[in-house]
Amino acid sequence: MLLLLLSFLLVSSQSHSFLTEPTSPEHQTETRLNFAALDEVRLLATGLLQLGHSLRDFVQNTKNQINNIFQKLNIFDKSFYQLSVLTSEIKEEEEELKKTTVILKANNEEIKGLSLEINSKVEDIIKERNHLRRQVGGLEEKLSGLSQSLLSAEQVAEISTLKEIIQTQEKSITDLLKAVNEQSEQLNNQRTKIKGLENKLSIQETAEKNRQTNSLSGYLPYFTSDGSFSSNLPKDCGEVFSRGQKFSSLYAIKPYESETFLVNCEFTEEGVFTVIQRRHDGSVDFDQSWEKYEDGFGDFSSEFWLGLKKIYAIARQGHSLLHVQIEDWRKEKHFMAYQYILEDAASNYTIHLKLQSAESSSAVDELTGFRFSTKDHNDGNHDPNCAQDYTGGWWFSICGDINLNGKCIQSRPRKKGTHWKPGRGTTSFKASKISISHLTKPQTP
Repeated sequence: MLLLLLSFLLVSSQSHSFLTEPTSPEHQTETRLNFAALDEVRLLATGLLQLGHSLRDFVQNTKNQINNIFQKLNIFDKSFYQLSVLTSEIKEEEEELKKTTVILKANNEEIKGLSLEINSKVEDIIKERNHLRRQVGGLEEKLSGLSQSLLSAEQVAEISTLKEIIQTQEKSITDLLKAVNEQSEQLNNQRTKIKGLENKLSIQETAEKNRQTNSLSGYLPYFTSDGSFSSNLPKDCGEVFSRGQKFSSLYAIKPYESETFLVNCEFTEEGVFTVIQRRHDGSVDFDQSWEKYEDGFGDFSSEFWLGLKKIYAIARQGHSLLHVQIEDWRKEKHFMAYQYILEDAASNYTIHLKLQSAESSSAVDELTGFRFSTKDHNDGNHDPNCAQDYTGGWWFSICGDINLNGKCIQSRPRKKGTHWKPGRGTTSFKASKISISHLTKPQTP
């Protein structure tokens, strides 16, 4: 439209010049200088046209980006809805298990009462049988005394009657003993089922509790054939792999002198790993309290922190290395493996690291004797304000050196974000993953 308008003005001006009276050459030259040259007008029109095309492309790209955002929001809504449905199903199953357990306990009490009653009847029958045996013994003595004379018909009838009574009593006793054995077997089966359901309910309640605190999702592949939960759980991901599990997923483990909990096991060509921390998009807030850092938080399917108590339970078993994988904002990855010792809660989970191998110039050779701190818990670090100033919980040495639990930010101030200081300036990182690799032979830090 702008090009047509300029062309129309140019034609109009030219027409007007033809209709006016002839003027002198000097006047004609002055008149021409008042109008832009046709080439300049065309150049201006072409530039405006290109600008219009660029604006149209920009608007189209913006629309496409908005559509992509709406698609991602729809996917998020669907995922959240599916998680809500799964949570409701778990709660319904938990309620059904509780009801079934109550019913089975009532049946168990009833069976116990029947068993006691049967035992009482069996004792009465045994007493009666002993009494009959004594009577038979007396009759046998009488028979031996009358062996020289013929027995009367009444005595023969009495003996026959007593024999029939004894046979009947013995049959009744046999039937009762059989019934007692069957009742005992049923009682044992009921007890086994009740114990299995109680164990299953306990594990499900634990999983539900962990899901509420850590948004855990996964499966427990260690139920026995009768529906009870196996007590022989693997102690770590290395044992999970050695028992035949070959796919990376969530598995239940029970380290030595520890409760059962879920971990994210990764099985790769490089080895077997238990992931204890993962960051990649900042969707989970890592600026948490000491209690949260001890128990764990986050979502196994996204970002999470396993928990200091669980990390210590795995680490204290030995034969493992600590792997650190970080990715900067230029998508360059860095790998480091450390021999390590992690102390218990009494020492605020003091850590000692010694570099084993690295694929990065950012590797720190050695860190030793640093305690874990959060914004509400600091004891023994060089600067008590590290966790408050730099956010997140970590083994702070000197504030600003290393912190993989800070905020996921690229802009300044970088001290608030995830960073790693190898000695030549601080490098900010976009993503990180900390894992425990399980070895086949001991390693001495």
